[in-house]
Amino acid sequence: MAIGERIRFFRNKKGVTQKYLGQVVGFPERSADVRMAQYETGSRTPKADLTRTLAGFFEVSTDALTVPDIDSDIGLMHTLFALEDIRGLTIGEIDGEICLRLDKSKGRTYLSMLEMFSRWANEAKKLETGEITREEYDHWRYTYPAVEAQRTRDELGALRAKRKAAETEE
Repeated sequence: MAIGERIRFFRNKKGVTQKYLGQVVGFPERSADVRMAQYETGSRTPKADLTRTLAGFFEVSTDALTVPDIDSDIGLMHTLFALEDIRGLTIGEIDGEICLRLDKSKGRTYLSMLEMFSRWANEAKKLETGEITREEYDHWRYTYPAVEAQRTRDELGALRAKRKAAETEE
């Protein structure tokens, strides 16, 4: 997730305008809203000192604003926190085990995430049962969603061929 999306998220959460935020972090009144809009849309990227200032204003870690480094535990945690904010991923406990789950109240976001997670779970199960190899599983993960689109095209092609064959037999 881009830093601009995180800035917009925290700004909206704080209930302030782009102009107000821009002025708070030191931009002149006449250009404050334009500058903040540029950061939020990703046409500009804030330097480290501005990122620290924004994080201070929002009362969050700079890791909560920046694109997290998932190779670190803290970066991974902030990625999960961002997924909670934006996608409705929640943490809970089932049968004494910590689990992540989707928030059904998120509507279309929930349905989209459910579909993607279901496909992921299906591929993971195929790997677990030996139906596919680790290489096939990794190919699926690293080419998703293109691999799913190709599967859909292949299935439609097979259905069309089957229908055409049935029509020919008639």
